Amino acid sequence: MNIYVGNLPFSTGEDELRQIFSAYGEVSSAAVIKDQFTGQSRGFGFIEMPNKEEADAAITGLNGKDFKGRPLKVNEARPREDRRGPGGPGGGPRRSGGGGYNSGGGDRRGGGGQRRDY
Repeated sequence: MNIYVGNLPFSTGEDELRQIFSAYGEVSSAAVIKDQFTGQSRGFGFIEMPNKEEADAAITGLNGKDFKGRPLKVNEARPREDRRGPGGPGGGPRRSGGGGYNSGGGDRRGGGGQRRDY
């Protein structure tokens, strides 16, 4: 069973997460999700436990339990949603802000047309 573990302190590593759940049974994998740009923990992770009864016991025993000053949020993980936008892999076409002459659309640097001091 795949288990979601939320509200983790950012200092939590995968070995530490595995150790917490090992008290309830066999853990086949542990993953702390990290930001792809900074490498810092995003504060949640996933545990895979092959035995459903052990996994249910871990969920019941650890949900709401204090871990390093934070109450853990532990439940069965939902299937991952397809987060890709239109166009399949790689995303669809990027569209800029639009607008007409001097309207400021499409330029992320701010602005909004010509500056007028009245």
